[in-house]
Amino acid sequence: MNQIQAGKYRPYPQVDLPNRKWPTKTITKAPVWCSVDLRDGNQALKNPMNMTKKLELFALLLKLGFKEIEVGFPSASAVEFDFLRKLVDDKLIPDDVKIQVLVQAREHLIAKTFESLKGVKKATVHLYNSTSVAQRKIVFDKSKEEIIALALEGVDLVKKYEKNHDGQIFLEYSPESFTGTELEFAAEISNAVTARWGISDTRKVIINLPATVEMATPNVYADQIEWMANHLDNRENVIISTHTHNDRGTSIAATELALLAGADRVEGTLLSNGERTGNVDMITLALNMLTQGVDPQLNFSDINEVLDVVERCTEMVTHARHPYVGELVYTAFSGSHQDAINKGFAHRKTADDNFWEVPYLPIDPEDVGRTYESIIRINSQSGKGGVAYILENDFGYQLPKAMHPEIGKLVQAVSDEKGEELSSDEILSIFKENYFEIKEHISLVDFTLTSTKGKSTCTLTYTYCGEEITVNGEGNGPVDACKDALMKNYKNSFTIHSYSEHSCGDKSSAKAIAYIEIQTDTTLSCFGVGVDNDITVASVMALFCAINRAYN
Repeated sequence: MNQIQAGKYRPYPQVDLPNRKWPTKTITKAPVWCSVDLRDGNQALKNPMNMTKKLELFALLLKLGFKEIEVGFPSASAVEFDFLRKLVDDKLIPDDVKIQVLVQAREHLIAKTFESLKGVKKATVHLYNSTSVAQRKIVFDKSKEEIIALALEGVDLVKKYEKNHDGQIFLEYSPESFTGTELEFAAEISNAVTARWGISDTRKVIINLPATVEMATPNVYADQIEWMANHLDNRENVIISTHTHNDRGTSIAATELALLAGADRVEGTLLSNGERTGNVDMITLALNMLTQGVDPQLNFSDINEVLDVVERCTEMVTHARHPYVGELVYTAFSGSHQDAINKGFAHRKTADDNFWEVPYLPIDPEDVGRTYESIIRINSQSGKGGVAYILENDFGYQLPKAMHPEIGKLVQAVSDEKGEELSSDEILSIFKENYFEIKEHISLVDFTLTSTKGKSTCTLTYTYCGEEITVNGEGNGPVDACKDALMKNYKNSFTIHSYSEHSCGDKSSAKAIAYIEIQTDTTLSCFGVGVDNDITVASVMALFCAINRAYN
């Protein structure tokens, strides 16, 4: 880039981890999930949530299956304090859910926090202080020793107030801005905290290692997590937690690699709400696991409800391309994509197993509560297969494959002219206009048929050049007999190239639909469509439709 002063930016240092093991690992189980929507997400909103919105979002988190929820910073504001008290007083916290609260290492704040927790059966007190080089140097002007002392003072205060709390208290400690902290110092302060707490197999500690600011590539974060896992005392009793932000746009990858590197727990938000570019998106993480055959232990089977509640509570709009939940993520406009998806669904109907294998769709939309109705949408980039898909799936017209290019061109011409996406109803309208509402130079009036010994005899009445004509014909079937009768007076020659039919609708009200392709001296292929309760009549109607389209 131009005019950037030399030395203004420098590469992030790599981790000396020659025997790293995480690259050979796979994610085989869900982590412990902790939602921080009500705290980290809420503090990042232009208009923080009121009590009603907080309660609605809390109820959603419970419904989704979260067992650990950071509800706020109750010592920092009356709204946060009152919300937690509302949850307790109205008995809204299930017995199997652990509430988490954030607090700094100051006695009056910790005292206020325990006041808010009165009556909570299981709570995690999340203690933090900044440990990064930049924070120590620029913000606090403190030495490493002073930073450790501050953390230990916080632990001592939590232990002091824990004694009088009627319920279980768990400790979480975050060396804030971990990614900007020397690994040796991060391990030193974390080990000092766990030792002061009295860590054991019955008194485990969460060590949260946040990418408070995402500063390097995801592999570096994974190296940091594995390095810390190798240098934390009493590792078997430490729950390593991640809390990634998305400054570089790779929080998902960083978290996934951190899980490979030994992390046990993930903090994040729904739809990536959070400071700056947001926290890691729990929905994407969970559904990524689902697509790999891992049960995420969270229920996103109604993604539309999640989207509705989160957008209403946060007043944040979700991007149309947001993974798994965006309006357009299960939509194909490209003709080649549409064709592949269409074939993928057709393949599933005859597949031997339940394995999801549809091109361009990494997850079955129905698994997250989306329908197939909007998978294929039509604009000027769309192809013949997409139009045929919509006509079949939305309206029941199973067009023969040879007809797809014809209808595709008709629809694309309209889309090109309008310069915008066409709705399903608009596509149906184009189809009807070109096959059911055509200008006729020859019109069917009546048709009767008798069949004996494989031979069909018909009486055909039609109008042509202003004259009504009745004539008989014979053939191998209804269409052949009709053509024989028609050609005794009709002057335009044609041959029947293909024929197909199907029924549409419930048995009691099913319609017969016929498709006939003809070839003329000037047209290699022209289709006609006929619809009637009687398949014989529908076939004859399709023939007349094709003739009118070819010679108009």
